[in-house]
Order: sequence, then C-alpha cells, then structure tokens
Amino acid sequence: MAKPTIRIASGQGFWGDLLTAPVEQVRRGPIDYLVLDYLAEVTMSILQKQRSRDPAQGYARDFIPLMGEILPDCVARNIRVIANAGGVNLQGCRDALLGVAREAGLQGKVRVGVVTGDDILDRLPDLIRRGHLLANMETGRPITDIIDRVQSANAYIGSAPIVEALSRDALVVVTGRSTDTALTYAPMIYTFGWSPEDYDLIAAGIVAGHINECGAQASGGNALYDWRSIPDLDDVGFPIIEASPDGSFIVTKHNGTGGRVSVQTVTEQLLYEMGDPREYITPDAIADFTTIRLEEVGPDRVRVSGIEGRAPTDKLKVSISYSAGYKAVGTLVYSWPDAVDKARAADQILRKRLDRLGLRFDEIRTEFVGWNSTHGPLAGPPPADLPEVQLRVAVRSAERAPVERFTREIAPLILTGPPTVTGFAGGRPKVEEIVAFWPALIDRREIEPHLEVEVTEA
Repeated sequence: MAKPTIRIASGQGFWGDLLTAPVEQVRRGPIDYLVLDYLAEVTMSILQKQRSRDPAQGYARDFIPLMGEILPDCVARNIRVIANAGGVNLQGCRDALLGVAREAGLQGKVRVGVVTGDDILDRLPDLIRRGHLLANMETGRPITDIIDRVQSANAYIGSAPIVEALSRDALVVVTGRSTDTALTYAPMIYTFGWSPEDYDLIAAGIVAGHINECGAQASGGNALYDWRSIPDLDDVGFPIIEASPDGSFIVTKHNGTGGRVSVQTVTEQLLYEMGDPREYITPDAIADFTTIRLEEVGPDRVRVSGIEGRAPTDKLKVSISYSAGYKAVGTLVYSWPDAVDKARAADQILRKRLDRLGLRFDEIRTEFVGWNSTHGPLAGPPPADLPEVQLRVAVRSAERAPVERFTREIAPLILTGPPTVTGFAGGRPKVEEIVAFWPALIDRREIEPHLEVEVTEA
C-alpha cells in the first residue's frame, strides 16, 4: 500500500543559494526527501571549464561540505537526498561524497546512485554526421555554425533513472543535467507507484517540482505581492511539498520559520519562466498549468489540485553552451549636482575616444544606474535632483584585443572628464569570455541514461 503522504523539501534553488537552507530543512521538522537544484543552463559550461583545468573538478563543490554536515542526520532519519550537483563530473562528485561519508563514520550506511548519460559533448561529431542538426530553437541555425566553439552539451533527463536509484535503496541520488522538476516528482512516482502513462499524476508532480525548484521564491522570497508584510526573511523557510497518491499536494514550510506560503506566493512561482501555460514540457509528460487549482487550507498551507497532463513529445531538450566573444563592463559614480548630465557627458567623451582609437565593437551599451538601468526608455526624463548616478558602460566583441583596450579608457575619465567622480575601486574592468546559450532538440531515442549505485565500505 502506498504511503498516504510524503514530504519533499526544497533545499537549493540555484548554485549559490542560502547555504543554511538544506540544514534547516533537515533539522527543523520531518521530511522524507531533500531536493537540491544547482544547475542553470550556463552553469554546465562553467563546470566544464573547471574540469578542463582540473580533472577532479566539474561538479557543484558546495554540495560536498553540505553533505558532510547533514549526512548523519539523513542516515538517522532516513531522509533521502536528490541533487543535480554532479555537473559534468559525476564520478568525481560521487567519490567526494563517499569520502565525507567515511569521514563521518557512516561506512556501509550510505548508498549513492549516480545518473549519467546526459553529457553528449563528445558525441556531437557523430550526431552531426548522422544528420542531427541540433538547430537553435530560437533562430533555426544548425549547430555546425558554432561547433568549433561549443563548450558543453547536455540533454535534459527525466525521472526514470532517479526512480530506479530509489528502488535500489540509494540514500543519495546525484544527477547531471536532470530536468529541475524531476528531482521532486521522481520520489512521488517511486513512492506512489505511478505508471509512465499516468500523465495527470505526473503532471501534478511536474507542478510540484516547478514550485520547489526555485527554493524560497515560493515561500515569500522575491515576492512582489505585499512584499513589506512578508515576515522574518532572515530566517525564511524553504518550501515543502506534502504529496498524496492522487496527485494533489500541499505547499507548506516548517513551523516557526520566516517567509510565507500563500496563494499569492505560490502563484508568483508558478508564473516564473512560463511560456505557453498549456504546454509545460518535460521528458515524462506535458503539464497544463491552466488546470491548476489553488486553495489556502491553513496558515502557510496551500492545496494544489486538478492538474491535467498528457503524453510527452518524442524529443528531449539539449542545453548547449558556446564561446561568443568577449565583454567588459566599466563603472564610475557621479555625484550631485547635475549627476546625470555629468554621466552623460562622460559617456560621450568615452565613445569619442574609442572611435578616435579606431576601436570597433559588436555592441556598446550604456546605462545610468539610479535613473534608467532597470526600465530603459520607460524611465522618462531624469529627476533634476538625483544625488548620484552610476555610469555603466559595457562592450562586447568577437576579438579580445579591442575589449582589452577599452578597459584602459575608464580610469582616465576621473581626471580628464566631468567632475565629482567617486566610487571607482578595484582597478581596471575585467575582460570576460561570453558564454552563450544554444537550446536545441534531439530524438529521445539517442539519449540512454545509465545508473550506478555504490555504498561506503562496511
């Protein structure tokens, strides 16, 4: 008989999220699963670069000391952890994880499942040779246009290998580029015994995963509606999904934590990164977000029900990153009086000097922070009495040399431009490589996830 409910706690919304959140989720109340989402699209290229410099790297390093802290609790309370922290070096992540388990004296008590198969970087030449265009979903351009600049290529894998890892008693499941929502709905499929064709139920799990995937954004963080009234964000509680076998679930958080779970906060998260709400596509099903029903059933408790779904497509999404040139950003702060006029004048002086030097860029972008950097032309004319404004100028080019020369032209404005510059520190602007995102589709039959389960030595 399936369990009546399970509690699936969100512990990280991105790599760099609140480090204490997973610890609080484990220790401040009962949960069955802790899910940790580390990977954004461009994160994979960052990890690939790290591994190219050091073969031992290439995974979310914050994950290892975190697990060293909470593993004893997870073992004692049978809390299972699912994380896409493996990045592009799942074996390295696994070995480090087993290492901290041994250091914690947990020999023979930690089974780690590792899901591979999402990384197709080395397979790209063969896929192209066999006719897979991997065309950009936004522009239609074939991958061959940038193949010599590709840094990473990862297919989004669904729930099946995670479910298998749980069925093989893995306490911790580590994936690479799993779809974010699968981290939450995989334990629902496993616990409740849903079949791959239970599309309404899986769609409900997808919605639960979408609510969980951005951490405290569903429980009062970054909330627009009545934001001043959100209490105690210094101690914000991350969301917890209380899931039932019929697909309905309650969004809540631990008692005594800050933040708020309400119809408004949950709705704002549901709208996050939303395209066509009738077609939220994952590898396992398509969820229709227009069928979602929300109901407050108590303080910090929102019931979600009524979700409908249908069969997935025959494609999987592929996240590809590639080198797209170089950029640099320079800033100066101008103070009252006439702060905006001074910053505008400095911008024109800078552009004329760059032109006199014969420097050409693919783009030069100027923003005046404190006036129009957020709303652009919609900001209207600047107030006459702004106490300060930051001039921010960015350039990008396919070549490094002109960007490097640009970085030397910001500091001279301090003594050769308008007066009252302040806030210049840190030296010259840094030249950075631009990593661009290339979304594509691939026949799902080309992607075969693999699972390995290992245990600390007895």
